[in-house]
Amino acid sequence: MPTHVALLRGINVGGRNRVAMAALREVVEGLGHTGVATYIQSGNVVFTSEETDPATLAATLERAIAGQLGVQPKVVVLTREQLAQVVADNPFPGDDNPRQVHALFWNGPLGTEELAAVDAAQRQAREAGGRDEAKVVGTTLYLHTPDGYGRSELAARLTRIGGGRTAATARNWATVQKLLTMCDS
Repeated sequence: MPTHVALLRGINVGGRNRVAMAALREVVEGLGHTGVATYIQSGNVVFTSEETDPATLAATLERAIAGQLGVQPKVVVLTREQLAQVVADNPFPGDDNPRQVHALFWNGPLGTEELAAVDAAQRQAREAGGRDEAKVVGTTLYLHTPDGYGRSELAARLTRIGGGRTAATARNWATVQKLLTMCDS
């Protein structure tokens, strides 16, 4: 059975949308998925499923989580192969600190309007003196934040792109690599 990774957006952040990882695992297992494992409290779930369509899996997980846990996070699902491609496509492989590189995962391709917004956000951040860089490859936006993600004006601007039409959720590079390792174990 194919292995997938579900990335939940906006849970356990600042005391809002609290979800226990044990309860999240129960929801995922209750949908018939197997090999369910979570990683840290930010909503990362590795599982196997007979369903192969990431969009179908994401929609099903969103409904089940809302119905059973009372929170409504956006969910992005990737296959193990898609996650491996994200790792292979990293345009910032030379950074020795995996907490300075982030992947923002979207649940679909970025349109012309969103790509223009990425360019505008990057230009505005540079004009304000920022050193951050962003590059889009497929449905993933890679972000290099040498001064830290939490202080990044570019990161704040990028997470607002899409106007709710698409879900985007960020993970630092250490988490991305750990999730791929979990997929392979």
